[in-house]
Amino acid sequence: MTEDEAAAAVRQWGEHAPDAVLLDGFHALKHALRFGADVRLAVTADKAAALQLAAALADDLTADLAERLVEIPAKALRELVPRIHPTGVAALAVRPARRANLDALSRAPRKAPVVVLDNPRNLGNVGAVIRLAAGFGATGVVTTGDMDPWHPNAVRAGAGLHYATAVERLPLPELPPGPLYALDPEGDDIRSLTLPDDALIAFGSERHGISPELRERATRLVALPMRPQVSSYNLATSVAMALFHWGGPGPDRS
Repeated sequence: MTEDEAAAAVRQWGEHAPDAVLLDGFHALKHALRFGADVRLAVTADKAAALQLAAALADDLTADLAERLVEIPAKALRELVPRIHPTGVAALAVRPARRANLDALSRAPRKAPVVVLDNPRNLGNVGAVIRLAAGFGATGVVTTGDMDPWHPNAVRAGAGLHYATAVERLPLPELPPGPLYALDPEGDDIRSLTLPDDALIAFGSERHGISPELRERATRLVALPMRPQVSSYNLATSVAMALFHWGGPGPDRS
């Protein structure tokens, strides 16, 4: 890689960055590519090390990354990203079209639930939930409130798996159709019921729980099993438990 090519990549980064999704690290780039992201530029401070990592962890992408990755000086990389990921890789991708995500969320019949995060407050938790939803094959993740689920910190925590499921922020009245199952300590034990494939499974914040508005809209309140005197689970843990229950045997499943 010549100095001119590296300089051109840095200029291109500046052109694309304002409107692009930052893929911070090798794993975010790997997942984004696997799930069809339009990656406009990928850079690294050590291309040989990045390709060695690809050969070990994502050999299906090694040839693509060999062509795609542009090596730039470490100093230049530090100026492009808030902090360099330990893998020394960063990329910019196009955010999926909102219309396409909304169509996926509202399409009927759904084969998997939509996870709803009611006014989440921690971007790391949002990213962790998106990673879980992608792994379980959920239709998507919808957030309410003022936090952007595509914030770089959420994408980093989600390891690029925003591209594996539909992720959008919506006001409460515009949630996708479907029965709304809201997690609440006063609800019915989740083990006593089956979550339908077209369900919306809603979670509040760890401190405040679901909002009164969401509670009023809920088709049913459900509760996770919890030992007395334990106040709450981490948000991502709660989502994992609920999705595991959905995907496994239930009262009406064999």
